[in-house]
Amino acid sequence: MKFTFRGVRGSIPSPGPRTARYGGNTTCIEVRTDNDSLIILDAGSGIFSLAQQLPPGEPVDAHVFITHSHWDHIHGLPMFSPLFVAGNRMRLHGAFDAISGRGIEHVMAVQLQGSYFPVSEAAMAASIEYRTLAPGEAVEVGGARVRGAEMNHPVVNLGYRIDCGGVALFFSGDHEPFYNLHPPGHAEHMACAARNAQRQAGIDALVAGVDALIMDCSYTREEYPGKQGWGHGTFDAAFDLALRCGARRLYCTHHEPTRSDEQLEAVFADVMGRYSSRLNGLQVFLAYEGLTVELAGA
Repeated sequence: MKFTFRGVRGSIPSPGPRTARYGGNTTCIEVRTDNDSLIILDAGSGIFSLAQQLPPGEPVDAHVFITHSHWDHIHGLPMFSPLFVAGNRMRLHGAFDAISGRGIEHVMAVQLQGSYFPVSEAAMAASIEYRTLAPGEAVEVGGARVRGAEMNHPVVNLGYRIDCGGVALFFSGDHEPFYNLHPPGHAEHMACAARNAQRQAGIDALVAGVDALIMDCSYTREEYPGKQGWGHGTFDAAFDLALRCGARRLYCTHHEPTRSDEQLEAVFADVMGRYSSRLNGLQVFLAYEGLTVELAGA
């Protein structure tokens, strides 16, 4: 199994000279199973560049797993050119949306309203299928097994583990470390703590022993207090999760869109310096567009 980062930026595309080395496209990861089946994790603007890399003229059969419905994880879908070609097939997987009361099909329907986009789904020539997933539900794709865990975000966000050929990766989508919504002594404090612990245990179980952990590292520990509740993670929280769960490699992504390449490298160097003595063999990388990682089984 191998994967390629097609978009590594959070919130809004930020292309330009300041982000040229790491990339300005929003979240999209291309995964190839051992038999070359195509899995796509999220459909930010990076899915457009993914489409440009596909062999011209060959049919496309893609399983797209959406972590959640915020714009930067879905706004590339209408511009995914294989959708306009007859004979292609896209299967879109994702969580039920409690706000709209609809399944994963709503991420296409809302964007393809005439007010926002000139082409209707009916005019797209490819076959488009939808599968709404519950946390923990398994999907088999080309010899790989995909399972999701509910992360911590203002809307339902599924983090996905993919197992294939004796190796595994986990992608968080957007995730904020759990914190108690109620102060000590509040009637709901203990119940909230118990729910948080239960949900964290579910995440840890899926992350355990992965060869590659791909995490939302939007903020530094200094920035986070002013952004609590926004649904995003820190470098420190990602390092701690990787070490606790025995991940072999950590890939930091969902880069803050206002950070230049130099600023991103500076904050990464700071956290690496603080954790260098306790990495215990963990390899850590800043994700960048075009980075391909091959995970080889034993």
